[in-house]
Amino acid sequence: MSERTLCIVICGAGPAGRVGRLVDLAQGEGWVVRLVATPAATQLINSDALYAQCGTPVRSDYRAGNETGPRSSASDAIIVAPATFNSINKLAIGINDTYALNVVAEAIGRGRPVVVMPFVNTALAARKPFISAVESLRDEGVRVALGPGEWMPHPPSEGGGSLEIFPWHLALSVLSEMQGCLPSE
Repeated sequence: MSERTLCIVICGAGPAGRVGRLVDLAQGEGWVVRLVATPAATQLINSDALYAQCGTPVRSDYRAGNETGPRSSASDAIIVAPATFNSINKLAIGINDTYALNVVAEAIGRGRPVVVMPFVNTALAARKPFISAVESLRDEGVRVALGPGEWMPHPPSEGGGSLEIFPWHLALSVLSEMQGCLPSE
């Protein structure tokens, strides 16, 4: 069986510092994990610990011209977790102003499975731009794990109470469902 690569894109939301849990779960399912962080997420994560966990550095910027190796967007699958209001809206309308957004946008264009795990509050989730962004991403085949039976937004100013219960396992479960629907190569 060939090596399966999963790129986890980390946005600057509260659960970001706990992304190692998702890495453990993914590695337990046989994934080779690469990590990409938005600029805001780099302040919330322990890059050294994640490097030790994955064996590759956390990327947050484009590689230099002399660097080689596979592109993160060429991974077999992408999980964006936790995904912020800002990143979801930008991704849906095609704003590609960070390396992290570039990775996800290109993966969508390549037809790779992409799962987005939002971490937003109810006030932001009720905004028309956000609702439209989620619909737009779903129209492109992105699985946004948001709504009844999946992950529900928390009340404003209460996100801290959701940090320990953020459903990292759900991202992999949704990804497994998506891959079950993909034609075999």
